[in-house]
Amino acid sequence: MDVKNMRKEMEEELTANILPFWMNRMTDEANGGFYGRITGTGILMPETEKGAVLNARILWTFSAAYRLLKKEEYLSAAMRAKRYVIDHFYDREFGGVYWSLDCEGRPLDTKKQIYAIGFAIYGLSEYHRATGDAEALEYAVRLFEDIEKHSFDPVKNGYCEALTRQWGEIADMRLSDKDENERKTMNTHLHILEPYTNLYRVWKDDRLKKQLRNLIELFTDRILNPETGHLELFFDDNWRSKYRIVSYGHDIEASWLIHEAALILADKTLLEKVEPLVEFIAAAAGEGLTPDGAMIYETFPDRQKTDTDRHWWVQAENVVGHVNLYQHFEDEVALRKAFHCWDFIKKHLIDYRNGEWHWSVRADGTVNTEDDKAGFWKCPYHNGRMCMEIMERFS
Repeated sequence: MDVKNMRKEMEEELTANILPFWMNRMTDEANGGFYGRITGTGILMPETEKGAVLNARILWTFSAAYRLLKKEEYLSAAMRAKRYVIDHFYDREFGGVYWSLDCEGRPLDTKKQIYAIGFAIYGLSEYHRATGDAEALEYAVRLFEDIEKHSFDPVKNGYCEALTRQWGEIADMRLSDKDENERKTMNTHLHILEPYTNLYRVWKDDRLKKQLRNLIELFTDRILNPETGHLELFFDDNWRSKYRIVSYGHDIEASWLIHEAALILADKTLLEKVEPLVEFIAAAAGEGLTPDGAMIYETFPDRQKTDTDRHWWVQAENVVGHVNLYQHFEDEVALRKAFHCWDFIKKHLIDYRNGEWHWSVRADGTVNTEDDKAGFWKCPYHNGRMCMEIMERFS
C-alpha cells in the first residue's frame, strides 16, 4: 500500500459506494429532503423523524464532493439539502435550527442544540465554498451570530450546550441519552471549532477570527488534560470536570481539527503552541489502537469498563488523524497506522452488498446490524470526509 493507491481506493469508495447510497436510498421524493432512517439490516423507515445533524452533514458532504469532483449529481443533492435546511430546519421566528422535524418536514423537537447549529454552519459554508452561493453564506453568518449571541459565555468563556426554542435555559442539555447533563462539553466545542474554521475560509471576519482562536485555546488550555493527553468530555460552567472518560475517536479527530484551525489562521506563534499538542493528543488516542489496525470506542478508567466496538466514525477519523501526522510531521509510523486501519475498514466495515458502512464491528469480528445504516447520527460525513481528505491531501 502507498498513498497513491490509498487515494485511488478512497475515491472509488466515495464515488461508487458512499455517495450513491445516499442519493439512491435516502432521497425522499414524497416529502422533500432526505429520509430519516435506514436500519442496520437495510430497511427504510420513511415515517422516522428527520434530524438536523443528519441533514446538515448531508449538505456538507455533497457540497464538498461537488467542490472536488464537479459532478452535477452531487450539486443536485447538495442543493436539495441546502433548500431543506433553510426552508424547514431554520427557525424563521427565533433563529437557529430545530433539532428535529417530523417525516413531512414540520418542527418536532424545537430546542436549540448548539452542536446542530454548528453543523448547519459547516454545511452552508461548504456549499458557499463550492458554489459561491450568497444565500448559503448569509444563513451561515446568521447562525454564527445566533451562537455568539445566545450560547457564548463572555464571563467564564466557552459555549453552553443547549437552549429552548426561544433561547431560554433548558433542563436537559444532553446531546444524547448517553451523555452527561453538563453545561459545556468537548464534543460541542469541537463541532463549533470545525464550522468556524470552514466559515473563516470564506468569510474573513475579525470577530470570527478572534472566536476561532479562542476555541483553539480552550482546547489547549481547558479541555486537554495535560497529564494524559486525552480530552476531558464534560464540564460545569466553571470548566470543572468530575468524569473520567476517554473517547479515543474524539481524541484523534480533535488532533487534526485543532491543527486545521490553527493552519487556517496562519498564526506562527499559535502554531508553535498547537503543533506539539497535536502530536501529544494523537499519541494518547493511539492507546485505543488494536492489533488489527482499528481503534476502539471509549473507556471508563474508574469503572474498569471499556467499549471495544470498532465504530465506523472512529475508524474514519483514525485514518485522517494519522495521515495528518504523516503529512505535517513526516511521521512514517503514523502513515502505516493509517494504511492498517484502512485495511480493517475494507475488510470489516464497508458493506459491499448493500452499500455504505456498518455502524460498527464487535471485538469478536461480528457485524453490528442493530444500529442504523443511516439515521439521526449515521451520516455520510465521517467516512465521506475521510475519503475527501485523503483525495485533497494527496492530489
